[in-house]
Amino acid sequence: MARQEKKKDVVIVGLGWTGSIIGMELAQEGLEIVALERGHDQDTVPNFQYPQMIDELKYGVRLGMMQKPRQSTLTIRRNLEESALPYRSLGSFLPGNGVGGAGTHWNGLNWRPMLAEYKLRSHVEQNWGAGIIPEDMQLMDYPVTYEELEPHFARFERVAGISGNAGNINGQIIEGGNPFEAPRSSDYPMPAMPSTYDGAKFAEAAKSLGLHPFARPGGIASTSYVNEYGMQMGPCNHCGFCERYGCYQYSKSSPQTAILDALRKKPNFSYRTGAEVLRVEMAEDGKTATGVTYYDEAAQEEVFQPADLVILAAYQLHNVHLMLLSGIGQPYDPRTGQGVTGKNYAYQMNGGYTLFYENEVFNPFIGTGANGFSIDDYGIGQIDFGTEGFIGGSYISSGQSNGQPIRSMPLPAGTPAWGQGWKDGIKKWYGHSMSIGSHGSHMAYRNNYLDLDPTYKDRHGRPLMRMTFNWHDNEVRMTQFMREKIRPIAEALKPDSMQDAFKKQGQMYDVRPYQTTHNTGGAIMSETPDQGAVNKFSQAWDKHNVFVMGAGNFVQNTQYNPTGLVGGLAYHTAQAIRTQYLSNPRPLV
Repeated sequence: MARQEKKKDVVIVGLGWTGSIIGMELAQEGLEIVALERGHDQDTVPNFQYPQMIDELKYGVRLGMMQKPRQSTLTIRRNLEESALPYRSLGSFLPGNGVGGAGTHWNGLNWRPMLAEYKLRSHVEQNWGAGIIPEDMQLMDYPVTYEELEPHFARFERVAGISGNAGNINGQIIEGGNPFEAPRSSDYPMPAMPSTYDGAKFAEAAKSLGLHPFARPGGIASTSYVNEYGMQMGPCNHCGFCERYGCYQYSKSSPQTAILDALRKKPNFSYRTGAEVLRVEMAEDGKTATGVTYYDEAAQEEVFQPADLVILAAYQLHNVHLMLLSGIGQPYDPRTGQGVTGKNYAYQMNGGYTLFYENEVFNPFIGTGANGFSIDDYGIGQIDFGTEGFIGGSYISSGQSNGQPIRSMPLPAGTPAWGQGWKDGIKKWYGHSMSIGSHGSHMAYRNNYLDLDPTYKDRHGRPLMRMTFNWHDNEVRMTQFMREKIRPIAEALKPDSMQDAFKKQGQMYDVRPYQTTHNTGGAIMSETPDQGAVNKFSQAWDKHNVFVMGAGNFVQNTQYNPTGLVGGLAYHTAQAIRTQYLSNPRPLV
């Protein structure tokens, strides 16, 4: 029999961005809250301190901040006929491990989706008709509008400490910002970071071609900053250790720098590490949750934590797994199209050019995760889908993010992969290249989904989650379109040589190379219970005291990095719980 803890008002599963936000917001209501984190405790000091944190071999290559597959994994297949096999070596995506989650090791890029993305199905139907939507594409509108989310985007940007230049404040287009962004109520809390040489070159070339470059917005402090919780950030020194690392200088936005120290001071908030939640427990009638059962790693036993309100704030994949294990929402079946939990899993579609210069030097030891310039001239809201033959879009960027010599050594095609020829290639080209990247959307499809694996189990005897996913022609056409749009910019930069890497028709999903940690869907928002797992407030349709946070709520993936939308939705949910749910617990829709 599981040990039972004293009942709490709220139990939060996971202590990353969304768990920290909800924890702080509900702690301000005076509720008794406990957060359960499967990983270890970690903070800027001592865990991210210099020089230990900038160990490229430990963190950049051996993935010291990531969950190991032996701790948590899933099985993967590319279609319904394949046998799924366990993801045994991290490659394609990298879930974080420990307090702060993936919010500790991200690059910091922070976006609001383009205006068309909130009602994308309606946008397509109104402009081109439903006939251009591929038969197996499950294109959807969000049940929440940009206007409803805008104040929550603004608040997340203030809390996280985002640097950038606004391009549209209340409809007024501002030089130097993104002219295609949705109208903002206010500017970013800090001005944009200065760019490295490659980003400046790209911006100049793009502008000469009539495009609209702007400094990339990101959670990298351009100056000193204090947020509403009293948390402080210091200006970035461009050390180039953002992605895969914790920030030792309090300069990168993360739960640690933005929320956690203030949250820990709340007497009604506590958290436990080494606490892996196994399932959400239900009342006898199955209509509400009574708490969660977790495995206490230190005591080596199961523990039941009763609570009136359950918040699933783990990583997207783990939230969906818990929902499937706990009977939250009917599991999705691609053959019938029935069910909601696991539906509309989506990813990201990227590509890029590498440009080589024999006589120009790009200092590889200067960079940030959100460095450089972007253009949105080929974003979702700017493309004639009917003419181009695809649905989607991409932002295009250039900027040095790091010069780590093991991970960042682009070499011209044909350079030997080892031996003296490889050494000669590194000597000649290290610091003599720049890149231009496309970061594109990914639509949801009938056969891209998540469910429970019928064969493989984890150490607790629970079925692993199974991912069925492959690339589709629509996204490949989109990325090839971007290839042709980037080419004139690359040519205008006059490199000595250049090469590109974009997905081609017929290419299959490969888990080995890193792509993005931008897994979305599986717990999608919807207007009605038959379309998705949660409502517009991230509340489970069939369990009103369960709220599910994060990128699992995305109905399809946007062209942008997901954290901005994740943060905006978290504050939207927090407001709904505070102003509507606590006084009268019930379904909010």
